[in-house]
Amino acid sequence: MAQEVTLAVIGGSGLYEMDEMKVEREVNPDTPWGKPSDSIVIGNLDGILVAFLARHGKGHFLNPTEIPVRANMAALKSLGVQHILSFSAVGSLREEIAPEHFVLPTQIIDRTKGIRPSTFFEEGAVAHAMFGDPFSESIASIVKKHAPAALDVPLHTDKTLVCMEGPAFSTRAESMMYRSLNADIINMSVLPEAKLAREAEINYQMVCMSTDYDSWREEEESVTVEQILGFLKSNAARARKLARACIPDLAKIENPLIGTMQHGIITAPDRRGKVAMERLKYLFPNLS
Repeated sequence: MAQEVTLAVIGGSGLYEMDEMKVEREVNPDTPWGKPSDSIVIGNLDGILVAFLARHGKGHFLNPTEIPVRANMAALKSLGVQHILSFSAVGSLREEIAPEHFVLPTQIIDRTKGIRPSTFFEEGAVAHAMFGDPFSESIASIVKKHAPAALDVPLHTDKTLVCMEGPAFSTRAESMMYRSLNADIINMSVLPEAKLAREAEINYQMVCMSTDYDSWREEEESVTVEQILGFLKSNAARARKLARACIPDLAKIENPLIGTMQHGIITAPDRRGKVAMERLKYLFPNLS
């Protein structure tokens, strides 16, 4: 049996591989929720096994709504992953968060349209995840520790992230509304990724990389794809450096979420769906 991999990095737009890893194998598991976005690369980074998954697939062929997030989380869980450091390009809703700056969010506002499958607990197996604090305090503290040396740009902390449906960017009115809600940055991928990680009992933190000012700056033209592409390459290089700096410390921390979901199914035993429970055993093999 292959050694379990406890750490994973998820790469967003522009981050499709970890160049520094010595690749040991690639896997593409079949899960009860389908296959992940792409093959998962398992490699050795400074003596530590790390799984890497490109969220949009290598070559970026999946739009945010098409990402098979349940399969992604289930596949990583099946490898033994306990901690995820996730990267994402974002738009800035604040003047001080300039393009190329990094951001560590602590809160999420959901503006998706309810069309993305967002739970493992359904069809006769109901459990409710605690999601008041959607990100990992322990991973965030490690990112804060290493950011000053690993990054040549500011890291903004304790910010609120809006997740919108996409794939079109915001209207100016929407962008102004998000600012009025005290949101700081916006992307299209943190949900349901963060929520499903919580349900799978995986310790999860997203690190965001600003590429633009969305469309709230009325004195400027709206954001264009050309502008965004110009910052993706430099952001990806910084993300790799930050991830490498954090991984030795990530390998030492405990996962505080173990047992929080698999023992929280509130459906009466005689009303539990057989198929639903069998699917959940992929995530929790000891589930009774």
